[in-house]
Amino acid sequence: MGIIGVISLWIIPVIIGFILIYGTLKKVPTYESFVEGGKEGITISFSIIPYLVGMLVAISVFRASGALEFLMNFMKPALELLNIPAEIVPLAFIRPISGTAALGLTSDIIATYGPDSFIGMLAATMQGSTDTTLYVLTVYFGAVGIRKMGDALKVGLLADLVGIIAAIVIVTLLFA
Repeated sequence: MGIIGVISLWIIPVIIGFILIYGTLKKVPTYESFVEGGKEGITISFSIIPYLVGMLVAISVFRASGALEFLMNFMKPALELLNIPAEIVPLAFIRPISGTAALGLTSDIIATYGPDSFIGMLAATMQGSTDTTLYVLTVYFGAVGIRKMGDALKVGLLADLVGIIAAIVIVTLLFA
């Protein structure tokens, strides 16, 4: 096992041990704090379930209605003009909504075209350079009761767009 393997094997236990020792030295009741954090985690988990179900239903309706397919066909001429593969469009639209659905699409793209293909590398780069903006806003903002999320939505979607464009440009420059 190389040095990276040893580090990755020991880093989490060392961090946890450090936190426990530091907390004990600072006279913090570490076990009680851990139990209280676990209680809060369970409460938050149950409170986000309605938001999560709503998001999953919306994704299913979007895909099952054919709206995604229609959007792809509508954009195909412009994408061909810019030399952007149409197969990547569903990933660009699904990634801000659901990380799991985007990972499934990325896996399908890589299984179909291969990990070393232009489309495979583009999908992997897009997966790593964007975030699940709508999921984050819906679940986490909803869990803590934030109702006004317009600016966060704009900034998050702009960041996703920049990530998608950067992925296309970088993969095209490096691998096309």
